[in-house]
Amino acid sequence: MKFAFAALLLSAAPALAFPVTVQSCDREVTFDEAPTRAIANDVNLIEMMLALGLRDTMVGYTGVSGWKTLDEGLRAGIAELPELSAKYPTREVLAGAEPDFFFAGWNYGMKVGGEVTPETLEPLGIKTYELTESCIFVGPKAKASMDDMYADLLNLGTIFGVSAKAEALVAGYKARLAEVTASVDRATPLRVFVYDSGEETPFTAGAYAMPTALIEAAGGVNIMSDLEKSWATVAWEPVVERNPEVIVIVNYGDVTADQKIAFLKGNPAFANIDAVRNDRYVVLDYVEATPGPRNINAVEKLVAGFWGK
Repeated sequence: MKFAFAALLLSAAPALAFPVTVQSCDREVTFDEAPTRAIANDVNLIEMMLALGLRDTMVGYTGVSGWKTLDEGLRAGIAELPELSAKYPTREVLAGAEPDFFFAGWNYGMKVGGEVTPETLEPLGIKTYELTESCIFVGPKAKASMDDMYADLLNLGTIFGVSAKAEALVAGYKARLAEVTASVDRATPLRVFVYDSGEETPFTAGAYAMPTALIEAAGGVNIMSDLEKSWATVAWEPVVERNPEVIVIVNYGDVTADQKIAFLKGNPAFANIDAVRNDRYVVLDYVEATPGPRNINAVEKLVAGFWGK
C-alpha cells in the first residue's frame, strides 16, 4: 500500500516544462532544455549558481583570479572546476570549453560592442543570461533594488528547471531581510559614500549599482544616488561637499580595506568629512557589494555599522 502510494505521488509529479522564456535585459531568451555545460563569470554570479545547486551543470568559470580571490566557501563550491580566464574571457576561450550557457553581465565579463556579447556567442550555440544590475548599459532601467538579485535567482531557476528551489531561496532572503531591517530608523537616513578604489579620483557606486539598494535597505542614502550610472569614477570635491557620515569600503584586489581607510584618514583634504572624523567605516567584501546571495549579509553588516544593532 505504501509503495503504491509512493508510485502514485511519483507519477503525479509535474514534468519540467520546457521550452521556457526569460527576460534578459532588453532581450527575451528561450531555452528548449536546461543547460548542461554552463560557465559563470565573476564571484557573485558563480555564487548564485552554487546557491541553486547548479555546480554539476558547470564546466568552468571566468573572471576571478585576475582581480579577486575566492574565499574558502567559494573555493570548496567550485573545487576541480577550471578557471578558463583570469579576467574577461575571449570568444575563443569560451568556444574552446564548448558551453551551452554563459552567465555574465555588462562589465561583468562582457563589454558593449566587445568581442563577447550575447549576439557573438549565439552562433556558437551559447545562450547568454545577463546580470540584471548590469542592464543599464544596454537600455533604460530602474535604479538598483534588491529585486535585481531576486530576479536573477528566479530566472536562473526557470532556465535550469529548479524554480521551486529558487522561489524558496528568494522567500527566505526576503524574510531574513525583513527581520534584519525591522528596527531601522528610516526617518533620518544616514549619508553614505561607497569607496571602491582609486586615490586621484574615487571609483564609486551610482544609482544603478547594488550598494545603493543595500544602503537604502539598511536605512541610509547613497550620496551619489543621483549619479545616473552604475559603477563610475567621480571627483573628490562632491564627496567632501556632501559630507558622508559613513563610508562603505569595498574590499578586494591588491589594495586592502585597511589601506583604503589609511588613505582616507591620512589625507588632510578629507579631515572634515564626518565619516573620517568619527572613524565610521563599514567594510563589504566584493561578493557582498555586488548582486548575489551575500547581499543579505551585506545589509546586516550595514545595519550594524549604521545603527550599532
